[in-house]
Amino acid sequence: MEYRQLGRSGLRISTLTMGTMTIGGVGWARATGDIGVSEARRLVDLCVDSGINLIDTADVYSDGKSEEIIGEILAGKRKDGLLIATKARFPMGIGVNNAGNSRHHLIEACEASLRRLKTNVIDLYQLHEWDGQTPLEETMEALDTLVRQGKVRYVGCSNFSGWHIMKALGVSERDNRQRFVSQQIHYTLECRDAEYELVPISIDQGLGVLVWSPLAGGLLSGKHRRNQAAPEGSRQFAGWTEPPIRDEDRLWNIIEILVSIADVRGVSAAQVALAWLISRKAVTSVVIGGRTEAQFKDNLRAGELKLSPEELRRLDEVSKPPLLYPYWHQCNEATDRLGEADLELISAHLK
Repeated sequence: MEYRQLGRSGLRISTLTMGTMTIGGVGWARATGDIGVSEARRLVDLCVDSGINLIDTADVYSDGKSEEIIGEILAGKRKDGLLIATKARFPMGIGVNNAGNSRHHLIEACEASLRRLKTNVIDLYQLHEWDGQTPLEETMEALDTLVRQGKVRYVGCSNFSGWHIMKALGVSERDNRQRFVSQQIHYTLECRDAEYELVPISIDQGLGVLVWSPLAGGLLSGKHRRNQAAPEGSRQFAGWTEPPIRDEDRLWNIIEILVSIADVRGVSAAQVALAWLISRKAVTSVVIGGRTEAQFKDNLRAGELKLSPEELRRLDEVSKPPLLYPYWHQCNEATDRLGEADLELISAHLK
């Protein structure tokens, strides 16, 4: 297992992170999985034995049940250097203040997560989503307070847009608050939207990138094929709608290249998709999950798979996103002064 520095922090995390949304099976999360304590314990042991040192969860996963199960399993394992990341922002009750990124909610949510996780510190505490109604000064002060109190070691964000992140970083710098060390984003061969703003910001501002749903909700696993019904038991079979697919023909083209490379290599399409992500600039760790032990085992093998330049080229080409404005103009007129962050998107279009 390879370990990478998380942003500008001194923390090193494995290139694969264990995701836990499939643990618990309560509420909306049931569509992703309903793994109980005994099976989750086996999966944690499997991931740790493979070298994973970060487990990612969230208070909203199965209404806190995912955190509770992880807490029960990890009560005696933190001494092994295992790190815990969790998130807050979404409703955790019916009260009007039981959601958002307010000081009230974040401090209350963090303390509740600590209880469920049976720990006295969260290694990476992430804002799960943007809150446009709470001043960022209040949000960043609350996160800073949690770090100073020793309840949280590092802070990050998830699902922010580019200007949201830059504004938050600006507030942190101006007010001398704790700065985001990472962002957790959706980024796959099927959806490379993050390359427009989020990946360049990470490169420029020194943010680590954790990737959620790296197989596009299972669409890139190789089990979904052109002109075939969604496999029984899959999220899509259950009506799952994330991520939205805007160009179905492009999706099938990507899957065909994935399967082609996988067949030659004697590996799964999922492993190829994950290995492509691990190779991307700015990506620190890919959050893997699954409904079964077999799926976890398969995903874990991606950590050892190194794709050739030609394989990467084929995948890049079939999944290449169009240049939106102002990127097409920069590609046409500004190539004499492009920076490292600019090139992540534009370089694929340079002649």
